Amino acid sequence: QVQLAESGGGLVQPGGSLRLSCAASGSFFRFYYMGWYRQAPGSQRELVATITSDGTANYADSMKGRFTISRDNAKKMVYLQMNSLKPEDTAVYTCNARYNGEYWGQGTLVTVSE
Repeated sequence: QVQLAESGGGLVQPGGSLRLSCAASGSFFRFYYMGWYRQAPGSQRELVATITSDGTANYADSMKGRFTISRDNAKKMVYLQMNSLKPEDTAVYTCNARYNGEYWGQGTLVTVSE
């Protein structure tokens, strides 16, 4: 069983930045395929970014150039650096892990507003 705990959400003004963190449990974190997803009010959950065990990152088109996913295997952490935030980025951001199953965190709310 893999447990995931997100942190770093909050209220930010348009154009601002936030860094989300996801702490993972388990002895084989370095093999986990990790991702961030988000769900805005009234919308379906959508992919934000993923990162493979060897650090290869992929992004949804609307996040390319603004968001950066990274991982620290020694700390069992995954990060999402979000820059140039827009009101439409407002959502609950959730960490995802895939390793002998699929696991989700509880999510952290990001609100982009004046």
